[in-house]
Amino acid sequence: MKKANVAIIGATGMVGETFIRVLEERDFPVENIYFYASARSSGKVIRFQGKEYVVEELNSATFDRQIDIGLFSAGGAISAVWAPILAARGGCAIDNSSHFRLDADVPLVVPEVNAHDIAKHKGIIANPNCNTIQAVVALAPLHRRFGLKRVIYSTYQAVSGAGMAGWQDLENGIKGHAPAKFAHPIAYNVIPQIDVFYENGYTGEEMKMINETRKILDAPGLSVTATCVRVPVFNGHCESINAEFENIFEIEEIIETLRDAPGVVVQDDRENNLYPMPITADGRDAVFVGRIRRDDGANAVNMWVAADNIRKGAATNAVQIAELVLRAK
Repeated sequence: MKKANVAIIGATGMVGETFIRVLEERDFPVENIYFYASARSSGKVIRFQGKEYVVEELNSATFDRQIDIGLFSAGGAISAVWAPILAARGGCAIDNSSHFRLDADVPLVVPEVNAHDIAKHKGIIANPNCNTIQAVVALAPLHRRFGLKRVIYSTYQAVSGAGMAGWQDLENGIKGHAPAKFAHPIAYNVIPQIDVFYENGYTGEEMKMINETRKILDAPGLSVTATCVRVPVFNGHCESINAEFENIFEIEEIIETLRDAPGVVVQDDRENNLYPMPITADGRDAVFVGRIRRDDGANAVNMWVAADNIRKGAATNAVQIAELVLRAK
C-alpha cells in the first residue's frame, strides 16, 4: 500500500485513542498524521510511533492540508459538517457516527461482509453501529449459505459504548454515586433503554441494528427485531441472536460455516465451559461465537456473540476500511 496522510478527528476520545493504537499495531502506512479534537482538548500531546504530536482544533483551514484518510469519531454534528468538506477536497472520510449510515449514497461497510461496497464511495464511508458490526460478521456467512428469513437480537451492551461518561457512571456507581450519563444507576443494574424511544416503542439503538443489518446484508425485506440493554460491564458487547433461515440446515453445517468465516472465532465447548465472554473478547479484534444450538420448532439457530465494541465495533473496523481504500487507489 502507498503511504497516506491521515487525520484523526476526535483524537482524545475513547474511540480516537483506539484509532491511534490500532494504526500502530497494524503498521498502517502513514506518511503524515494529524490529530484534531475540541477546543478544550487542543494543545494536548499525543504519542504516535515514537513521536509527539500536538492536538489541534478543527477550523476552516483544517483540510487545506492534503489529507487522504480522515477517521472521524467526534459525533454526528461534527461529521455532518466536516466529512463532506474532506470529501470535496479529494480525501476519504470514514465516519464512526450514525449521521451517514442510512444515506443511500454512502456505503455502510464491514470489510468481512461487504468490502465490495467500498468501490461505491464518493468520499464518505460510514462505519456501522458497534452491535451491528459484530452481528453481521457472524450472520453474513450463514445468510450466504442458508438465506436469512428472520433475525431476533437481544443485546447486552457495555458502558464503554456510551463513551468515557458511561465508563465513569459505572465506576462512580460502584462507589455509590448518582449517575451522570445514564437515566438510572448502571452499577448492579441493567437498563433496557439505549438512545431515545421512537413512536413505535423501539429505541434509537434498536432501530439502528434493524436498519443497518438490512443495508449491510443488502436484504431490505429481511425481518429483524431487536431489544438493546445496557449492562454493568466496562467493555465488550454481547448478543443473543436467533436466526431463522429459508434453507434447511444441520447444526454441524452452521458450526462449519462459522469456523470458516473471516473474522469469526468459534468458542463452543460445553464440556470445558468455553463460550464467548466480554472479558475474553476485550482487547481483541475477532468476533467470538458460541452457545450454538438449534431452535426447536423452527428452522432457526440460537447463538451467543461477543466482541470488543471499541476495537472491532469501532476503531478496528474503520482502520480495516481505510486499508481497503488505500489498496484500491
